[in-house]
Amino acid sequence: MMRRIATFILTLLSVALLKATSPLPAAETLNYKVMFKWGIVQKQAGRATLQLKQQGNTFIATLFARSEPWADRFYSLRDTLTSTMSVSDIMPVRYERIAHEDGKYARDVITMTRQGNSVNGKSVRYRRRKDTDPVSSTTISLQAEGPTVDLVSVFYYLRTIDFSTLADGHSHTINIFSGKRKELLTITYHGREELTLDGTKYPTYRLSFTFTDEKSSKTSDDIDTWIWANDTRIPLKLEGKLKVGKIRCLYTGKL
Repeated sequence: MMRRIATFILTLLSVALLKATSPLPAAETLNYKVMFKWGIVQKQAGRATLQLKQQGNTFIATLFARSEPWADRFYSLRDTLTSTMSVSDIMPVRYERIAHEDGKYARDVITMTRQGNSVNGKSVRYRRRKDTDPVSSTTISLQAEGPTVDLVSVFYYLRTIDFSTLADGHSHTINIFSGKRKELLTITYHGREELTLDGTKYPTYRLSFTFTDEKSSKTSDDIDTWIWANDTRIPLKLEGKLKVGKIRCLYTGKL
C-alpha cells in the first residue's frame, strides 16, 4: 500500500459528466510529505513533488516520489511518473512510469489513441529484478470506452471540476490505465469539511475512491481525500490503510 500511495500520490478523480470550469496554470510545483501513522507514532516516510508545465497544446505533468533515508532500510523507493495531456480536455496521450523500488527496476510506457468514445492503449513494460539481470520487456493492449485517465493526469482533470455543484453522496465511475491493466475508479463525494494542517484551517471537499477490476473485485484499499475548496482545488490530504497503521500524504506548499 505504501508503494501505491507514494507512486500514485494524488491520483484521485475525474468526473466526465461535469463541466470543466477552471483552467490549469501554465507552470506550477506542488510539494507533499508522506506520513506513516501507527497509534500515537507518526513519522515522515517519504516525500513527493508534482510539477506542471505547458508546451504548446499539451501539458507535461511529472511526479517525483522518494522514501526517506530511515525508510530506505525497509523499502527504498525512487519513482518518476510523467503524463502528457491535451490542453483542451486534460485527457492523456502518453504516460510513463520509471520506478526503482526495493532494488528492482521497472518502466511502463503507455501511448493512447482515441476514436470517438473508444480509447486504445499500447503499454510497453520493461523489468529488471536486480542490477546484474538483463532488462525484459512485454507489450500489453488496453482498451476502454469513455473518459480514460492515467495515474497522473487524473489529478489535473480533478482540478477542473466544480465540486460546489455536487450533491452529498454523488458517485461516478471512470476508467484509469495502469501499466498492466484497465481499472475502474469510483469517486464518491461526501460534502464539505474543515481540515487543519500544520495549524492552518482549510475549507475542503471530502471524497473517497474505490478501485475495482471488470468483475467488481477491489484491486486496492479505499482512499480518502480532502480537496481545497477554493479556485485551485488542490488536494490537501490523502489517507489510506496499511496492514499496520495508516499512510497519509499531506500538502506542504507551492513553489
